[in-house]
Amino acid sequence: MVKQRLRLAAVSPKLLDVYADDGMSLEQLMAFSVTADHARQEQVWENVNRSGYDEPYQIRRVLTERAVKASDKRARFVGLAAYEAAGGNVLHDLFEEDGGGWLEDIALLDRLVAEKLHTEAETIAAEGWKWIEIAPSFPYGYDHGLRRLESEPADLTVEEQASLDALQAEYTALQEKYEGADEIPDEADTRLGELEQALAAFEDWPHIFDAAAIPHAGAFVSIDTDGTVQVARGYVRREDEAAFAAAVVEPDPESGPATPGSDDGAQPTPPVQGSVITMAGQVPPDEEEDDAIRPLPDRLVIELTAHRTLALQDAVAAQPQVAMTALLHKLCLDAFHRTYGSCCIEAGVRHVQLSIQAPELKESASARSIAARHEGWRADMPTDEAALWDWLVALDDASRLALLAHCVSFGVNALFEKVDRHGGPGITSHGLQRRLDQADRLARAVGLDMVEAGWRPTVDNYLGRVTKGRILDAIREARGESSVQLMDHLKKSEMAKEAERLLEGAGWLPEPLRIAAVASPSDSSDAPSEPLPEFLSGGDEESTDGGESEQPHAVAAE
Repeated sequence: MVKQRLRLAAVSPKLLDVYADDGMSLEQLMAFSVTADHARQEQVWENVNRSGYDEPYQIRRVLTERAVKASDKRARFVGLAAYEAAGGNVLHDLFEEDGGGWLEDIALLDRLVAEKLHTEAETIAAEGWKWIEIAPSFPYGYDHGLRRLESEPADLTVEEQASLDALQAEYTALQEKYEGADEIPDEADTRLGELEQALAAFEDWPHIFDAAAIPHAGAFVSIDTDGTVQVARGYVRREDEAAFAAAVVEPDPESGPATPGSDDGAQPTPPVQGSVITMAGQVPPDEEEDDAIRPLPDRLVIELTAHRTLALQDAVAAQPQVAMTALLHKLCLDAFHRTYGSCCIEAGVRHVQLSIQAPELKESASARSIAARHEGWRADMPTDEAALWDWLVALDDASRLALLAHCVSFGVNALFEKVDRHGGPGITSHGLQRRLDQADRLARAVGLDMVEAGWRPTVDNYLGRVTKGRILDAIREARGESSVQLMDHLKKSEMAKEAERLLEGAGWLPEPLRIAAVASPSDSSDAPSEPLPEFLSGGDEESTDGGESEQPHAVAAE
């Protein structure tokens, strides 16, 4: 209580005078005590007092909008102690639960994050990887087009195995003991949490990679949602495929899993090399494969294989089940093995790269669902191409269709992009409209609802990036004209924040996320034989209001 009163006394003298004259409530004054910056306090009070949006929670939100919550994964990764030791200031609210406060110096925090990630990367570089990419978080689909090395969990020592068995036995015993209980005692619940955490450490046990492959592969180092280091090892880039293929020798079935340079099958230590550590770099473009050397003249081989191709096409067309297996085999290679190249089936999924995306996309419900489903299939699927064929043949029809849908989904492209107006290699206006029309048809077929998919309008993802007119239009559609009149006098930043609050739970979506109405210009059975009169068709209104309303939308989209 003493600290609270001292904090109140440290608020700007101007605001204390306002409070003394009953110009603000005690709760409002408490909200201003979050920061010690008197100029900032006075500025915020002037804004909220003039606008009427002066609730304590609104004041507190404005004062901390330029800071990072202590619960942010970057703050948890660096640690408050290290941040404060480097000179960073932490805002604390003594009157409300603040979750650890807010870190005010974002630039300092980002620098500390980069330095600590680089230190972690240097430790991992000692394992011999060719390159290491670091970033606080990588976008969804960052590993598209990269080969993933196979690995095996490291063997447990006798002591480690005994510890794992003891933990598992205790966890199972506790679960069985309280399986039918209405309530679990606090000490038992706490112990179960400790056991789960200890068992999770064994699930993340280090994996062993082929030592010959490590010098040609790399790793991604980022921050997990809980603030711990997240390392994804064993990725081979396109430009390293040739060297990787030359270095990795297939094991002889009779001699066992011996690796190059090893006589007894033990994994040798990879050669020491200087790993290239980069911050949020880009994967280089694809490289073409070299043509194979053929013992027969090319012309003769082409003529002979043309006969075989035509006969094979006719035979596959007569056997739908084999055709389904062949298609699934190729799609699985594209989706899971990343073996883009020549195959006997000229069909495939070209992964859609989301080059421009919001930071929260990776953590969205859709991204998590796709990743979980992908890993589920990957865990069951053999890595060898021949074994993959046999595995697909053994699948039941329902599983085959589910896997087919999963593979095809990686090729769905509903992206808007700038059209090429000069005849270049980019997409044309007609091509873009055709893509978006097909995407709408696909969305209707699957019953897509972006509200159910988890999208919500916020200041960051929409409201803070459009004009005031569009914000008011959104409020008008979702809450009615009366709500618009209450906030049309606000500044853009304040209007966007208030609109986020009003649109919460309203189910409102901007135009690009809505499904366009079905239009069937080719279906003339229901169309009138003659044009409607002008007063019924609304021609004047459409030519004035409609034309004007569409132009700002196009500019905003671009």
